[in-house]
Amino acid sequence: MADLVNLTIDGKAVAVPKGTLIVDAAKTIQNDIPVFCYHPKLKPVGMCRMCLVEIGTPKMDPATRQVVKDDKGVVVIAWQPKLNTACTTPVSEGMAVRTQTTVVSDAREDVLEFLLTSHPLDCPICDKGGECPLQNLTLEHGPGNSRFEYENKQHNAKHVPLGDLIYLDRERCIQCSRCIRFQDDIADDHVLQFHERGRHMEIITLSEPGFDSYFSGNTSDICPVGALTTADFRFKARPWELGSSPSVCNHCAVGCNTTLNTRLDTKTGINEIKRVMPRQNEQVNEIWLCDKGRFVHHYTRAGDRLQKPLIRQNGQLVETTWERALDLVSSKLLGASSVAAVIGDRIANEDAHLLTKLVNSNAKGETRLSPALPASYADLARDYGVGVGFDMKQLGKGDVIVVVNGDVEEQAPVWFLRLRQAVVDRGAKLIVSNHRGTKLHRYAAHIARYEQGMAAQWAAQTDDAALSTEELTKARNVLFVFGDEKLDAVSARGLAQILVGKLVAAGQIGKPNSGLLPLYPHGNTQGVFDIVAGTRHSGNPGVLSVDVAWLVGVGDTSDAPKARFSVVSELFMTALASVADVVLPALSFAEREGTYTSGDRRVQRFYRALPAVGQAKPDWWAVQEVARRMGFVWNFASPAQIFTDLAANVSYYSGLGYEVLAKTESQWPPVGRDDLYYGGTGYENDGGIGVRYASNPSVISAPTLPKMITSMSDLKGPARKLYQTGELIKRSDVMQTHIE
Repeated sequence: MADLVNLTIDGKAVAVPKGTLIVDAAKTIQNDIPVFCYHPKLKPVGMCRMCLVEIGTPKMDPATRQVVKDDKGVVVIAWQPKLNTACTTPVSEGMAVRTQTTVVSDAREDVLEFLLTSHPLDCPICDKGGECPLQNLTLEHGPGNSRFEYENKQHNAKHVPLGDLIYLDRERCIQCSRCIRFQDDIADDHVLQFHERGRHMEIITLSEPGFDSYFSGNTSDICPVGALTTADFRFKARPWELGSSPSVCNHCAVGCNTTLNTRLDTKTGINEIKRVMPRQNEQVNEIWLCDKGRFVHHYTRAGDRLQKPLIRQNGQLVETTWERALDLVSSKLLGASSVAAVIGDRIANEDAHLLTKLVNSNAKGETRLSPALPASYADLARDYGVGVGFDMKQLGKGDVIVVVNGDVEEQAPVWFLRLRQAVVDRGAKLIVSNHRGTKLHRYAAHIARYEQGMAAQWAAQTDDAALSTEELTKARNVLFVFGDEKLDAVSARGLAQILVGKLVAAGQIGKPNSGLLPLYPHGNTQGVFDIVAGTRHSGNPGVLSVDVAWLVGVGDTSDAPKARFSVVSELFMTALASVADVVLPALSFAEREGTYTSGDRRVQRFYRALPAVGQAKPDWWAVQEVARRMGFVWNFASPAQIFTDLAANVSYYSGLGYEVLAKTESQWPPVGRDDLYYGGTGYENDGGIGVRYASNPSVISAPTLPKMITSMSDLKGPARKLYQTGELIKRSDVMQTHIE
């Protein structure tokens, strides 16, 4: 446990770890010292002076160097003659702090009056109205009137685009530098800076295209005024008009916790997501999101969403009723001599479980994973993954992080932020091995290179001293972050096996912060694998011929087996859906509830935020209705009941349930809607922080070296990019210029 320092704040005793800043120490006892420039996730700068307090330290006798006490034995405090910033001053033993005196109150009022001399006071039309720290703190601490004439205020052109996703209102900016410091210190994208001085100082973008960062939306969250707004939310709603539903992002393996803010659109009469906000989970995404997770939600209300079931008649897909579509599917399944379900990782665990349960009830039924899933090594990533207590915030000095064959910023952006901090801020050793450069190369203590497609061969044959068993054994923890870029299934598994072998040889198995961390393509890759693995399935659905195939959450026609009759559950009329015999309109993640299992095996709940589009239904509902028509007595009334059945049948999920997943705990720093000045406009976690199930390591057989790749034609497709084109991102207007 860290050394504790004892002090008093407004006469109340406090004990906090050494190095704690006064503003944070006060926060632990619910003493809210107001701040603007300070943010608990950023380095302090003491710019705004809003946090001024009186500070005293024990008086020392210059002759004896002993603490002076009065007649009653009470330590005499020597109060400093001037106020000090609580956001830059660390606590010290015996310190006394006063936050509520007249001189402190006067200073706060003066700071606010000074800030308001340059502020437009346009609260009635400002997007930040209702969740504005400046507005709230002015009401609590500010002057009752202004001595500054409106005509003498600084006037600038309104709403200057810093980029196509973030707009700046220069009149509202209070030069706190939170946005600049986030981009510099957290994202390491040096794309914002101050320009000019004095009353003419303003934020400018230094990149081309403007504000070129995957994390730009976070600056609008932590901006303490309405200076920064997002392209898709500005002028769209007031905070008090919005519904708030906990959710989980499914675009990559991180599983970021989000809050979906929704409202009825008065023009269209449709309930829609107005913005996606971070939901605090210090073990997952802290309070950050990447811009893909923030801005791609528009597909949930795209005009081309499928709204009714379709069946093929005379070679054409025509709209029909659910009753007729379900009757047709069930009759085909009952009469089929062979059935296959192909399941992708864009669906919830509950959907995958019920479809697997149905298809495997047929003696000739087979459930199989979409070819796009990394099924060849997902068992190794699960069984030799990080421990139950894994927390990236604990990685630091003495730990070794090895990134092999992956681009973390492109494939798991928030993991990039957290790994970077482990290296830059806390001293972890980073080793990067890749056939090309990535942003993580900036921080690497050691870099290894190989020809593309040769990651497994490199790992098996490397003589790098930094990766020797001796060096890995000396490390406190060893984390292997790896991807399958340019690898076929055999090579991808070979790479994972070799990495496991290194962990075993170094004695790094079974530790909370040691193990494998895979860069999966989506947020439920592991969950779908866990459910399908161990059932009857084979390698490549494309070479299989069956009577009936049911495809859920899969991508294109190459994922489909050869089938006399095919059923596709989808959001849109994709190429795969267009050649199906029955198309069932599915719900998006925002219109239903369920669970995802992230790349580090954390099972998390997401909740319904929107009503269904048209007649669309959840996949599990369609499966159950078909099962009932086939004679099965299924009565799952909700995803919660399906998950209970899943947990009873999939050993890794034993003991888990919706109530367990919904549990929350106290987190630091506290982020709440009642003190927006401190942590920003993110949301506290009231939907559950999730549970990571245990890995299951056992002695691994000696890895088999994959065959050597002999030509470029043997390589898999291009590396995954964060903004690569797809059915979801292409339906977001604000993301069009970013799609690769």
